[in-house]
Formats: sequence, C-alpha cells, structure tokens
Amino acid sequence: MPEISRSAAERDHELPLNHCRSAIELDNMGASASKQEASGHYEWKASGPPSVSLEVLDTLKSSPETDASRARLIEQHVQARVAEELKKLQKKESEALNVAHEKIASAENSDESKLSRFTLGQEVDELRRKLGERKKVRELPEAVENSRSAVIRCLREHDRRPLDCWQEVEDFKAEVKKLEKSWVDKITS
Repeated sequence: MPEISRSAAERDHELPLNHCRSAIELDNMGASASKQEASGHYEWKASGPPSVSLEVLDTLKSSPETDASRARLIEQHVQARVAEELKKLQKKESEALNVAHEKIASAENSDESKLSRFTLGQEVDELRRKLGERKKVRELPEAVENSRSAVIRCLREHDRRPLDCWQEVEDFKAEVKKLEKSWVDKITS
C-alpha cells in the first residue's frame, strides 16, 4: 500500500467551510422566520465563500425580483403558451370539421344523382324476384319420394309397433344422404 503524506490525508478528511457549523449555529436553526417579510425586500446571503464574481453577487443583492414575482412571471408565461396551443388545436379541429362536412355533403350529392326513383324501383323489383325464387319448393327426386312413402306406409301399418319400420327408415336416411351430397357437390363446384 503506498504511503500517503500526512497533509494529503488531512486534506481528504477536512470538511469544506460551508459544511462546518458550530453548536450555537445548530441551536439557532429554526429560530428565525423562513418566509419573506411583507416588504418584498429579499437579501441574498451566502453560506460560504463565494464561487462567483462580485459583480454577480451585487446584481443578485440589488435585484428587486423575488421568488414570488419569478413564479408569477413563469405562471403567466405558461398560461400564455397554453392559450396559444388551445387556439391552434381549436383551429385544427374546426378545419377538420369543415372538411368532414364538405365530404359528407359531396357524398350525399353524388348518391342523390345516382339513385333516381326509376332505378330504385328497378332494384326493389329485382330483390322481390330473387326472394320469390327462393320460396319455390323443388320437387324431390323419385328415389327419395319412394323411400319417404315407404316409411309413412310402414308406420301406418305398424301403428302400435313403430320399431318394426327400422329398415324403411334406414333406406330413407340413405336416400337423403345421397341428395345432400349431390347438393353440396353442386354448390362447391
């Protein structure tokens, strides 16, 4: 371990002047008022040796500006900026609203020119025709109709024993399955 000279060690352990306080100073802390006097006069007091030039210190001492006046100026500046930003936002919003109104008005005008009474009537007639086609019942294939009739006939004959008609029911299910498969193939292709 290298030897450190006595003066360097002492220098490292010394506290700066502004950190050393006597017991009397510590006892007096809080004895004076921490708020400014009503006169508005503010005196700047250094707690240690000044590290700035004397001109700056004189300027600070002679300045009539207080913390309250600085805070008031900052508040006024912030309020002015907020008001300015609000005006900008209101202007942007009103412009966007005007653009939206213009788009809506132009869309309504173009829609009105496209749809006349005659074209609307044609569209309604076309929709009615399509709905009418959907309501038509299609004829069942003969094989499905025959198996259906066989199930009905068997159930009438075996009125008290419907389980005896299981073979006719299975035949009917097979025919319906064939019909469904052909319909799905027709739709998907």
